[in-house]
Amino acid sequence: MVVVSSAWNGHLPVQSLPEKKSSQSAPLDELALAEIKSAILAKLTLAIGKEAAHATKHDWYKASALALRDRIVHRWLVSEKESYDAGRKRVYYLSLEFLIGRLFTDSLNNMGLLAQFDAALGDLGVGLNDLRKCEPDAALGNGGLGRLAACFMESMATLEIPAYGYGIRYDYGLFRQIINHGWQQEFPDEWLSFGNPWELQRPEVVYQVKFGGHVDQVTDAKGYTRAVWTPGETVQAIAYDTPIVGWRGEHVNALRLWSARAPDPLLIDVFNTGDYLGATAHEARAEAICKFLYPNDESPAGRELRLRQEYFFVSASLQDLIKRHLDSDGQIRNLAKKAAIQLNDTHPSLAVAELMRLLVDVHGLRWDDAWQITVATLSYTNHTLLPEALETWPLDLFQRTLPRHLEIIYRINEVHLGLAEARSPGDIEFRASVSLIDEKAGRRVRMGHLAFIGSHRVNGVSAMHSDLMKETVFHDLNFLYPGRITNKTNGITFRRWLTLANPGLTELVRSVAGDEVLDDPTRLERLEAFAGDSAFQQQFRSVKHRNKVALARLIGERNNIRIDPSALFDVQIKRIHEYKRQLLNVLETIALYQAIKDEPNRDWVPRVKIFAGKAAASYRYAKLIIKLINDVAEVVNNDASIGGKLKVVFLADYNVSLAEVIIPAADLSEQISTAGMEASGTGNMKLALNGALTIGTLDGANIEIRDLVGPKNIAIFGMEALEVVARRAQGLDATDVINRSPQLANAIRAIDSGVFSPDDRARFASVAHALRHLDHYMVSADFDSYYEAQRGIDARWRAGSAWTRAGILNVARMAWFSSDRTIREYAEEIWNVPTKPATQPSPARQAG
Repeated sequence: MVVVSSAWNGHLPVQSLPEKKSSQSAPLDELALAEIKSAILAKLTLAIGKEAAHATKHDWYKASALALRDRIVHRWLVSEKESYDAGRKRVYYLSLEFLIGRLFTDSLNNMGLLAQFDAALGDLGVGLNDLRKCEPDAALGNGGLGRLAACFMESMATLEIPAYGYGIRYDYGLFRQIINHGWQQEFPDEWLSFGNPWELQRPEVVYQVKFGGHVDQVTDAKGYTRAVWTPGETVQAIAYDTPIVGWRGEHVNALRLWSARAPDPLLIDVFNTGDYLGATAHEARAEAICKFLYPNDESPAGRELRLRQEYFFVSASLQDLIKRHLDSDGQIRNLAKKAAIQLNDTHPSLAVAELMRLLVDVHGLRWDDAWQITVATLSYTNHTLLPEALETWPLDLFQRTLPRHLEIIYRINEVHLGLAEARSPGDIEFRASVSLIDEKAGRRVRMGHLAFIGSHRVNGVSAMHSDLMKETVFHDLNFLYPGRITNKTNGITFRRWLTLANPGLTELVRSVAGDEVLDDPTRLERLEAFAGDSAFQQQFRSVKHRNKVALARLIGERNNIRIDPSALFDVQIKRIHEYKRQLLNVLETIALYQAIKDEPNRDWVPRVKIFAGKAAASYRYAKLIIKLINDVAEVVNNDASIGGKLKVVFLADYNVSLAEVIIPAADLSEQISTAGMEASGTGNMKLALNGALTIGTLDGANIEIRDLVGPKNIAIFGMEALEVVARRAQGLDATDVINRSPQLANAIRAIDSGVFSPDDRARFASVAHALRHLDHYMVSADFDSYYEAQRGIDARWRAGSAWTRAGILNVARMAWFSSDRTIREYAEEIWNVPTKPATQPSPARQAG
């Protein structure tokens, strides 16, 4: 470790730079190694049923995972006992998505056993990296929402908060993406095909989830009237638990996922009549609930399945946590004192109505008392400013599927509208805007409104997003319930996105910041002193180059495209959506390609444009954008006249494991969403943490990144949110900006004329038309600003040392974006639970 005196002049002599050290500096304990090897071999024999000589790599992986799981379970049981003995308040995190990725090396790292298992497996003749590849990604999420939930679960365990994550155990998770002739095709993601060594089935934990039927009002002997729901269908929820290990393995929490089944899997009397399919039809209907993440909801059946999924996991989770509360506390009225329930987006918003049903119908509380408990227990995280992304359900579908809950929602709405009338007497428009029932769109239940009304806190996920919530989607609700909206800027777990994903950079950081940086990310600030040092910069560039070589090798293997690791790696990795503006990136790529062709002998900065992401199966325009990216790649990559100065790559089937390879290799991070539309983003944080410079709009957490890393160390372009609103008010035609921009006009003309689609020249006509006349996402309007910012990136890249300095400062100033900080804020300001003490950096600074 480097020791710097207080009189140090800011320059570190080359000879005093420390040698790169291994991640495990202390000698390995031979007894511990022998015990690990023995445990792995025992699992291989007794759990897998194989001898070492005949075991496959997958057998070795599963045996190693089970050996590790045994150690984790011991810590897990201790954590559970300690929290129950202390009577601690528990947090329940409800999310339809958990994008946890691979758990093997992540758990080894958090348990501090990575080096030991690596050595033990090496002695057994097996490579740890080979086994890691045997583990499929648990693709139980679509993107940032699910990955955030995974980071939060890890941070809750790290901060020793007793917590349960609740979600669905999807059989197939998000689809596996195949690119066939440039088009996205979707196939089942069979992540459970070889079993899952991390989960423990809990066959004794079964809850009945009801659908349909009718509701009767029954008067008892004392004259009290109560609702009795007679369901038309019952589905059983079966629990599967996955342990989530905190840093240093000191605390372990559970992720509980629900699988669905019918109470009677086979109707024997129907089977005996010869109707074999009919005898199991109800079982297939029940199992469809957990079959697939985000079924296509274009059809009535798809919409019904989506609603059934959401209610299924909410009902099972609430029944489970109430049982746990009663077992430990005994008093249902104390629920809010002992449980905090966080709703991750609108998907679990049925928890408001379901918790009311359970408290009133099942546990016999008075309505007012139940409502007080519900609001005090629930809190809601909003992730979008797009009104169309705030779920609504047709009233007839809701009535048919959840009749009792519709009654409860009507009653909540009656009291709520009474409050609205008192606050703004006679204002019919105001009452209509805050109502739980949208009367203007064919009568639909507004789930975002329900979550807002039924929660004591509603948080956005970046400072800008939280402010805009008050002005846009929840303007009137904020007026009615002032002070309810708060902000909790997202964060990421550094244990996965730096320590595990980028070991080379981690070792370099440790060499100047000390081993303490692994526990305290504020120590990253120590890198600032070395940002201008030429020797440290060279080490920083060497780490980045090795990561780029690894990514170039992967691109060669997957896409058969030869990549120069010394080129600028320009990365946009995220869900394919119009507001995220992959199309703007493609347009600039085309304009740059045309410029290189016009002046092939000019000193161009070699670039590799790297795209990855999935489009929703029903999102045709997003899938057309993927096709355009691949068609542009086909032309550009095979044009010898540009001398390889520009390459375009689309990496298929983007997931957590692929991100762990791309992010450490990125030089430039594309965060170019239309201003005012990205709630936060977390990819921006991961890329900056790994030393990539951000090019982006003032949107989401980009604003806070700019404030922390400094305006000189980020490239901001384009309209701000209010300017976007003003331009939309003038119309969506972009003819004026296109006429002023030859590069833009030529790029659109190339798309429209079939330069990139010679087999079907009209393929992208709709794209060209939208760019000219329907520029809702300001792709054309922001093009010139973006193009100019990219040429500024070229100039900075040529400067070399200045680029590296900015990359180092990005790493040094990212500590505030730790998900530990985010979770600590939730714990202190929303959940009212204690956390493990830690040093935290200041959230606000203007850096140079």
